[in-house]
Amino acid sequence: MSITAERKQALITEYANTVGDTGSPEVQIAILTERITNLTDHFKTHAKDNHSRRGLLKMVSNRRQLLDYVKGKDEPRYKSIIERLGIRR
Repeated sequence: MSITAERKQALITEYANTVGDTGSPEVQIAILTERITNLTDHFKTHAKDNHSRRGLLKMVSNRRQLLDYVKGKDEPRYKSIIERLGIRR
């Protein structure tokens, strides 16, 4: 369910604005999207895992808040991250 350190590092280097950037909204959204995708696959085999489902809902909410923040600050940046990650909306 969790992402590996190598995958997390790959996401950081792919979505970072500058070298060593780990806290920008783009990086946080990319990591959350990867974790959400992994949990969604987990629920295909473990349908009754309600404890993890609560965590999934919290992650989705957190990602939504970050996306709203980016949209309020810079609309083209928001649209580019939505397209790069393939998030519907």
